[in-house]
Amino acid sequence: MPPRRHLTAHRVRLGTELRKLREATGMKAREAAALLGADSVQMSQIESGVAGVSVERVRRLAAHYACTDEALIEALAAMATDRTRGWWEEYRGVLPPVNLDVAETEHHATFLREIVITHVPGLLQTPDYARAVFGYMRPELPESELSPRVEHRMRRRAVIEGDDSTPYETIVHEFALRIRVADRRVSHAQLRQILDQIEREHVTVRVIPTDQDGFGGAGASMMYMGGPVPQLDTGFRDGAADTAIIDREPQLGALRTLFRKVEEATLDPTASRDFIHRLSKDL
Repeated sequence: MPPRRHLTAHRVRLGTELRKLREATGMKAREAAALLGADSVQMSQIESGVAGVSVERVRRLAAHYACTDEALIEALAAMATDRTRGWWEEYRGVLPPVNLDVAETEHHATFLREIVITHVPGLLQTPDYARAVFGYMRPELPESELSPRVEHRMRRRAVIEGDDSTPYETIVHEFALRIRVADRRVSHAQLRQILDQIEREHVTVRVIPTDQDGFGGAGASMMYMGGPVPQLDTGFRDGAADTAIIDREPQLGALRTLFRKVEEATLDPTASRDFIHRLSKDL
């Protein structure tokens, strides 16, 4: 298959997983390439997601790498055949690539878990709330860049609002619910939006109250996206300068542990819903 003009998160992950399988055997890239009748440059392109790879080649490589995990092999084969051109591609060249990667990975996820301390989670935000958050970016964004960010964030909500919705569980701090990123009207509408989303059986929101003892995770923030098999789970961590994409088990395990520990400080879903309802009445 020819090199791709644009790298997609799905194709890059496929190449990454094939590289992991090869490295686990101790095989060099040139040795794996020879098994396909290719050269080391082509192998590098496959493993970086620049060049596509056929299902037949995925299976041949898995066999040579002595991979016996049939569920993983089938998942990788499915990734090789996927030609999805999602709505996020409309924003290529308009928004940073990581924005597209997040939307694409969410689209393919089997479940979503998120921790947000300082803001309402993006998948639950209203347009006015999102605009206020993006409007605080420095340097200040012109309208030509601000509007696409808001629009993109709203379109991401399709994963929890569409016909084939993805199970979504998020943890949010009381601080994020109380702070007014704009005005009282926007804050009230935002709380009502969260309450409306909670009515969906696949959406779970848990709140950490400010008077919770023993919560040392004020810096916790992450998105965890389930893959078709656990080996294809993906994590995202937002940093001060960039967003880290996590695909290796030790780091993924750390994210799962983080979610469990933070979850211990939350109200249960029913109490969280009642808590948000009371806040909306107080505004």
